[in-house]
Amino acid sequence: MIHIVLVEPEIAPNTGNIGRLCAATGTRLHLIEPLGFQIDDRQLKRAGMDYWRSVDCHTWPNWTAFRAAQPADARIWWVESGAPRRYWDAAFASGDYLVFGRESAGLPKAWLEADPERWIDIPMSNPEARSLNLSNCAAIVLFEALRQIR
Repeated sequence: MIHIVLVEPEIAPNTGNIGRLCAATGTRLHLIEPLGFQIDDRQLKRAGMDYWRSVDCHTWPNWTAFRAAQPADARIWWVESGAPRRYWDAAFASGDYLVFGRESAGLPKAWLEADPERWIDIPMSNPEARSLNLSNCAAIVLFEALRQIR
């Protein structure tokens, strides 16, 4: 099993799309609070469609609580722009955690710099493009991880 972790997600439809992705692939979804929406948000449910009831979703009050509940040797992959390596160069394994930050701010730089071997990104060829949509990023990296594992 792979885990997708959304740290303080802000946009309900993105989380709904990722929930639908998780339901379809048997991936566990972790949501780290605070959330920028209510878990029963209409737009979240609309994006997740009728898949939402099949999502293996866990909500955590903060990063510290989430991290304390995971195995000490859990392999965490920080997915954030500016990484020293590309997502396709990572060697994914079952049980890995793919961690994505807030849509407006990404992940804290201190986390990335403390663990650069696990910091990966999705390259973009247009330097004027700021970012990709969060749900697209989750799908791209998740399917590469699943391809490698399966």
